[in-house]
Amino acid sequence: MFFRPRSIAVLVALIAIVACKQREQAGSGLRDDFGNQITIPVTAPSRIVSLNPSTTEIFFAIGAGRRLIGRTSFDQWPESAKFVPDLGNGINPNVEAVLGVRPDLVVLYASRDNRAAAKRLIASGVNTVSLKNDHISDFARTTMLLGRILHDTARAATVRDSVHRTLDRVAVAMRGVSHPSVFWHIWDAPLITVGSGSFMDELVNLAGATNVYRDINGPSGEITLEDVARRNPDFILAGPIGAHAIESDPRWKIVRAARDQKIIVVDTNIVARPAVRLGEAAVSLATLLHPGVLK
Repeated sequence: MFFRPRSIAVLVALIAIVACKQREQAGSGLRDDFGNQITIPVTAPSRIVSLNPSTTEIFFAIGAGRRLIGRTSFDQWPESAKFVPDLGNGINPNVEAVLGVRPDLVVLYASRDNRAAAKRLIASGVNTVSLKNDHISDFARTTMLLGRILHDTARAATVRDSVHRTLDRVAVAMRGVSHPSVFWHIWDAPLITVGSGSFMDELVNLAGATNVYRDINGPSGEITLEDVARRNPDFILAGPIGAHAIESDPRWKIVRAARDQKIIVVDTNIVARPAVRLGEAAVSLATLLHPGVLK
């Protein structure tokens, strides 16, 4: 069969397009936490919207911070993140505002409230990945997946390994220490605490303590002050605002730890995100709970 030069050129172009599409779908076996197929693009995305503070931190750690063109109002670390345009809330985000910045990748937290936003973004042709970040193990999974999407798994592995080395060091140091019981104050009205479905419960255990509300299966749960008193924790963990609320409210006197002023003030900027600062969070908690044990 005889082909003219122009026909050959067209055929070559078509083959290249098909090959490109095949490479683009190289991640077709991967699914995000909404069950949607994850697309690994041929070239690393250059216009990224990260609507999850944890993934924003990871993007910066991997070296892709300059590619971010949108974040949530809660993304405060690293300092460079504050210069990324604020697109509002990461839960039920403004889809029109997200589409308005023309992203080639959007990363969402896989909350039930974000399903509709994920569907609309995908329907608009935007590569969208929805991920849960509820456990320490989710950090490694998320970091390596983002590294793969960015075509930089080596950098992602370095970040992952660095964090896990610190977590391992804390775990080893806490072997054999007595584990005091703790109540972690998250919110005051209604009163909310940490359950076993949260990385914060895992951090408590790693740092040498026991969460008195481990029987709550989800990440958090609403409880009563009377029940906190009944469980009688050795210490109360709280952020600066929460600690002040406990100290200034006489109703908390029914809790022995509050009455005895055994309230440990934690840095919520460090301990409240299952991301790049997980190791730092474990060190901080372990140092507060067991002064002098970590060398």
